[in-house]
Amino acid sequence: MPKVVFIGLDGAQRVVEVDAGDSVMAAAVRNGVPGIVGECGGNCSCATCHVYIDAEFAAEVGGPGEMEDDLLELGAAAERRETSRLSCQITMIESLDGLIVHVPEEQ
Repeated sequence: MPKVVFIGLDGAQRVVEVDAGDSVMAAAVRNGVPGIVGECGGNCSCATCHVYIDAEFAAEVGGPGEMEDDLLELGAAAERRETSRLSCQITMIESLDGLIVHVPEEQ
């Protein structure tokens, strides 16, 4: 089962197992990862699951789609960065095992 490493502002790491096919956001919410809210339940409509993908994984995760891009631009409370993604839009696959995401200061 692939794992995601969530890194909080304080540098604390939380490793969460994610079933292949589940979203990174669903796993975070299910496991009580601080800072990942997911108010819309993963429907790409609230930007409360914003994360920064670690540079090591950015190419493999890829960039946001059009709707996600708009939400990141207009709806994200935290600063948008080059590796910003909505975790509800990242589907876990085996090749992303060990994915590192940084949780922003605010959602």
